[in-house]
Amino acid sequence: MPLNIDLQQILLHWMNLAILTGGLYFLLYKPVKDFMAKREAHYRSLDEEASAKLAEAERIKAECQAKLDGADEEIRHMKAKSQQAVQKSAEEQLAQARSQAEQIVSHARMEAENSRERVLKESQRELRELAAQAAKQLAFHADPFDQFLNLAEEGDDYAQ
Repeated sequence: MPLNIDLQQILLHWMNLAILTGGLYFLLYKPVKDFMAKREAHYRSLDEEASAKLAEAERIKAECQAKLDGADEEIRHMKAKSQQAVQKSAEEQLAQARSQAEQIVSHARMEAENSRERVLKESQRELRELAAQAAKQLAFHADPFDQFLNLAEEGDDYAQ
């Protein structure tokens, strides 16, 4: 053989290489490739689930925000309604207070008028009594001027 090349040895090496390559393919490459494909599919499904959950969370967030906006509007409406009710109640209480004040003033005026009339009657009675006493004393005493001075002094004693 020229150059010391043995064709049989070359074919055996090629055959060993083919067997080794086939064996490694079936023993290592194919299982690793299948494992990687499964792993990729698993992570893809996790990503899709996460995307779906994120979309659901966004939808729920939007619904909650809409409900919050509705609740805010309802709160504003109820606040306005309660303010109107408070305003109405305050006006009613004010009207009631005015009515009571008018009744109190009217009652006080009536009492003042009654008191005035009673004082007038009492003063008239006292004047009559004083006039009667003065007439009696005038009838008993000869000097009316002395009697007047005596009555005036008695009146000063009563005043003190």
